[in-house]
Amino acid sequence: MGDGIGRIRGTVGGRPRESRLAQWLRRRSSAETGVEGAQREELLVAVAAAGLPLAPAAHPVGFRCSCERIGCPIPATHPISFAWQTQSTTDRGQVERWARNQPEANFITATGMVHDVLDVPLDAGRSALARLLDQGVEVGPVAVWDEAGDEGRMLFFTATRGTPEDEDEWWPCELDCHPETMDEHPGLRWHCRGSYVLVPPARLPGDGDRGVSWERGVEHPLPDPLTLLETLTDACARYADEQERRRAERSEAAWPLGR
Repeated sequence: MGDGIGRIRGTVGGRPRESRLAQWLRRRSSAETGVEGAQREELLVAVAAAGLPLAPAAHPVGFRCSCERIGCPIPATHPISFAWQTQSTTDRGQVERWARNQPEANFITATGMVHDVLDVPLDAGRSALARLLDQGVEVGPVAVWDEAGDEGRMLFFTATRGTPEDEDEWWPCELDCHPETMDEHPGLRWHCRGSYVLVPPARLPGDGDRGVSWERGVEHPLPDPLTLLETLTDACARYADEQERRRAERSEAAWPLGR
């Protein structure tokens, strides 16, 4: 007599025999996810090949985060390991193993080693990107963080400035140390040493197809961040002014005009 599973399903070579239904479901699941998984792995390998170090990150479970932390402030957007800075790698074999063994995981890339990221509101980013391309400026990889409402972001990948000898030329942002504060800063953020961003393809919590995708891929070389900075800061200032104007209009509309 074998164990309970063996008695019910029988065994093959000492292993429990799968039911026909289980076999059909497994084949169907493989067929449905195989192309998506292959494309995901190919995109991640391309990112690593471009020199951007990767590490596994949490993923969405409905509206929650896979880390299961109650009230996670940055669901599905943070590294799995506290050692993500030393864990981050461009090794193709390691990235492939992570992608295959953790098929639902998002991935982050550690900034400040090879590259920085200039992170702006989505509307400001689209405006700036059009201006930069019209001016013939060399723009590197660009990713879109597509969230609902006014929460979308655009990420401009650039070469890193490293650690300038003159600290007056250093522009750290609060996000570099405290990613959970991102909602408090609607303007430009400079991800440099000690920071990270999600890399495509990544999924965000909630309904629909919210996620992070490439607007311009990693085949584009990383530009000097200073070639983009003026246009991005100008677009962010215009965006902030427009947001303030809309808030004022809503406030005026809500204020009672008379009895």
